[in-house]
Formats: sequence, structure tokens, C-alpha cells
Amino acid sequence: MQYCRAEIARMAGYTPGEQPGDRRYVKLNTNENPYPPSPRVAAALRGLDPERLRLYPDPVFAALRREAAGLLPGTGPEWVLFGNGSDDLLTIAVRAFVDAGGALACFEPSYSLYPVLAGLQGAKCVTVPLTADFGMPADAAAQAEGCSLFFVARPNAPTGNSFPKEEMRRLCRDFRGIVWIDEAYADFAPDNCLEFVKEFPNVVVSRTMSKSYSLAGLRLGWCYARPELTAEMMKVKDSYNVGMLQQVAGLAALEDRAYVESGAATICATRDRAAAALVKLGCVPVPSAANFLFVRTPQPASSVFKALRANGILVRYFPGGRTGDFLRITVGTDAEMEALLSAMAEILKPA
Repeated sequence: MQYCRAEIARMAGYTPGEQPGDRRYVKLNTNENPYPPSPRVAAALRGLDPERLRLYPDPVFAALRREAAGLLPGTGPEWVLFGNGSDDLLTIAVRAFVDAGGALACFEPSYSLYPVLAGLQGAKCVTVPLTADFGMPADAAAQAEGCSLFFVARPNAPTGNSFPKEEMRRLCRDFRGIVWIDEAYADFAPDNCLEFVKEFPNVVVSRTMSKSYSLAGLRLGWCYARPELTAEMMKVKDSYNVGMLQQVAGLAALEDRAYVESGAATICATRDRAAAALVKLGCVPVPSAANFLFVRTPQPASSVFKALRANGILVRYFPGGRTGDFLRITVGTDAEMEALLSAMAEILKPA
């Protein structure tokens, strides 16, 4: 006898990046930040009275919403919603905007969680293929006709490239449902689409503390949208989806944007140096606006992945027709990237 829903039984589920415990690795596989979070985060947590933990956290995370609203002038707290990581917000979006039996859209290749969320809702996922150079097709909105939600990662994952803002405007203008712009990597990019939430009534822009804020272990994300949209999403979130420790640490992190921006600039400089060095090794990196590189290797990517792992260096490999020739490499410290490049030079050395 089968007790779970048929849709769940058919699903493979989302596969997160490996978090190994068998040895010490240079870990460049899950797009974590190689540097610690703002010192204000540790200070805020030290200042929290543990006695407060017997109480529930603020269910509407008022202080966080006020602080985040300040990053988008002309809005207020009612334009902001927080979640247990931005993945929680993506789940909320599907609950709020996609009917069971309905359909959502995303690009291919893109973040592999999007189709999983469609399956959890009992909905169809319409994948819109990116162009040969991973660009946005001009008829993306037409290909997603009938969908009520379009997830767009910008910069895209796993490719790292970013779609031009005018192409994004066209999609937001032409698509009849919600366009959710997933800006997990926005702080590493030259621009972003945050102001679109004021320009378009159907746009939501999400952010995360897992990347530029160095708080992947905290699990905290937030999004911006018109108040009429955030009010509907509030109805379907879990009652206390953001814990007290998350709220205290997250507020401290948001208050130190200078630290975040400085760290992101350091990572971008390392990224660009590593990309140039990889080209000299015969690799072809996709131009990146994120904290990782998507790299075509001159030898089979699956073999290079295994060889790097044997050398104590973890990167990410995505089998498939569009992604199987590439490795996704998180940008680490300068020392970590030197270790990667040294190993790559040996692996790729002509026989």
C-alpha cells in the first residue's frame, strides 16, 4: 500500500550540494562565502539573553522588515517578507500563486529546486530553454503562456551569467503571471532588478543571506513586492518561519551593508583573476556576475571533477545535455583558488 501522494512518489527530490565529513577539503562546491559574517552578527548573538528563547519569535519580523525596506527607498515594511532562507520564500510563492494542477515556468538550465517545488504542488513545470550562450530567448513569455509564476534566477545558477535589464523588463511586461526574480547573487553583479517591484505590479525580487552576507548556516532570506502581494504571501507562510536567533543575527547583518559590499568586491576580484587563469589552462568560463564560475573544461568535466575530488578539492558537476561539459566552481579565498588552479594545471597537463 502506498501512503504518500503519487506526485511525491514519482519525484526524485532536490539534491543539495555535498557537505562531506570524511576528510578536509578545499570546499568550492556550494557557493558559500569563504569569509566570516560581519562582526556585528557575533556581537548581537552574544548580547541576546538566553531567557528570551522560551518565548516565540516575532511572527511578522517587524524589525527586519523595517531595516530591509530601507534598502529600497520609497517603500515600507509592508513591501517586505522574510523566510527561513530564500528557498522558504520560493515555497511560499508556489503555495500562493500556483494552483494544484496549474503550471509554473523557469529557464533551463537554472536552479534545480524550481521543478521540485512544482512537483510538490502537484503542478506542471514548463522549462524554457536558454539560448546556446545561456541567454534569455526573446519569446520567453510566450513559451510560458498559461503559467501563473515564472522563476528567474538573476544572475542565473548554475551558469553565473546575468540577463540584460531591458530583456527582464520585457519579460515582466509580457508575462501575465508573477515574475519572481531570484537575486541570490545580486551583490556580486554590476546591477540588479530591485526597483522593478515599484515599476511592475506582478514582480517579486528575493534576496538571501547565504551568499554575500556569509550566513548560509543561519537560513534567512527576504523578498520585496507590492504590499498587496506580500499580504497574500503572509497568509501561507508557516506561523513562526523565522526564529529569534535568525532575526537577531539577520538584523545585525543588514545594518552592516558596508561590510557586505566590501566582501563582495573582494570575491569579485578573486573571481575575475581565477577566470583569467582558467582561460590560460584551456578552460572556457561563462562570463560570471555571481560568486562562482561555470567552466567548460578541455577534458571531460566528469573526469576533471573526480580528479579534483581525489586531490581534496570539491567543485560541483551537473550531468546533462546543457551542463555536462562544465564544472561550477565557487570562488574561495585567494589561497583556495591557487590550490584549485595548481590542481587543475596538473590534471589538464597534456599526456
